[in-house]
Amino acid sequence: MALEDTLENYYSGFKKISLQFISAEQFKRIEKTSVHLRFKKGETILKQGHPPTHIAFLQSGIVKFNFLSENGKNTILTLVSAPKILGGANLFYKDNNLFSVVAVEDCEVFLIESNVLFELLKDNGRFGVALFQLQSKMFKRSILNFISVANKQKEGRIADIFLYLLEEIYFKPSFNLSLTRKELAEFACCSVENIIMTLSKWQQEGIVLVSGKKVDLKDINKLKQISKIG
Repeated sequence: MALEDTLENYYSGFKKISLQFISAEQFKRIEKTSVHLRFKKGETILKQGHPPTHIAFLQSGIVKFNFLSENGKNTILTLVSAPKILGGANLFYKDNNLFSVVAVEDCEVFLIESNVLFELLKDNGRFGVALFQLQSKMFKRSILNFISVANKQKEGRIADIFLYLLEEIYFKPSFNLSLTRKELAEFACCSVENIIMTLSKWQQEGIVLVSGKKVDLKDINKLKQISKIG
């Protein structure tokens, strides 16, 4: 389970964002009711179906947003790298969490009490707008992923996933992949066999080279073409 730690050395990211819109005294209200936690790969930060008692600020690491359907099928809605605000969609949606947030690599997270943040947002409209804009940008990519799933063949969907990893998660064409083949399949809404066969094909064509967790996107233009064709 995650371990508590002091806030002093880790609050810089969220504090920097917040103090553009609220006073230091107001931010202390957040600090008093917040806790810094470390989550190991695979641990759940926010759980689908549970009451939305906290908002999470991702200080470091990468997480996935999971949706588990009633028939037990899991879909990865999006992948997010730090720094990001997690669970903000549940701040105004008072029913249970719509999805789970799960660490795909070791993470540092601040859990902020929803009620405290909500009260500050009611008195600071610009702060609320800023947080809403940050959330909207993040969920835009989730929506675009669903559009891709609905309108593209499997190679187009998988190409979109790797372009997303390049542009939004790792920011470079060579990286150590945090996702398993199963998680890639859940993100692209296809089978694990589809992932393996597509990567093998692309490797033979010199588009993407994969060795264990190491991924090299060798021909980004070709990936974009596959994505465009769909």
